[in-house]
Amino acid sequence: MAERESFFLTRDVNIVTIPDGTPSTLSKGEEVTIHQSLGNNYTVVTEQGHMVRIAGVDADALGKEHHELHTLVSETSAEAVEKNCWEVMKTVYDPEIPVNIVDLGLVYYCNVKPLDDDENTVHVIMTLTAPGCGMGPVIQGDVEKCIRALPGVKSVDVEVVLDPPWSREMMSEVAQLQLGLY
Repeated sequence: MAERESFFLTRDVNIVTIPDGTPSTLSKGEEVTIHQSLGNNYTVVTEQGHMVRIAGVDADALGKEHHELHTLVSETSAEAVEKNCWEVMKTVYDPEIPVNIVDLGLVYYCNVKPLDDDENTVHVIMTLTAPGCGMGPVIQGDVEKCIRALPGVKSVDVEVVLDPPWSREMMSEVAQLQLGLY
């Protein structure tokens, strides 16, 4: 998005402040400017200059439509579920960085174990760009939520680790190009 779009909220909306991750609310009529609209969430800047995240389910408050995530395959085999996990994790973004968490190199591991009745359990190990990142629990919750919504997933465990620590070298070439680092 080249130009920043400003909107007046059409209703009260729940937000998460960036970078500390504190939940709060913005009131109907407040003006916000979209900073980033990637994945299924919006990073906006308030009139007071605060950066906050509005969840995709509240897109209507911005006059936008909520977008549902779609899976690549509907099979529920462990292999198909793992493929879907990686794809939906590519729809999760750090609200301050316009690159998905997979290309940022934040996801270290995704393992899918089959259970009975075409269901699976998923274990993800990921990290954060910085220890103590206030948005960490929010990003972790986004990963859990998008994987839990996949067909064939019974349970999800998203574990955040800080060792090994994240570094710029963990980013994909595409991510480095996107951010002008390559």
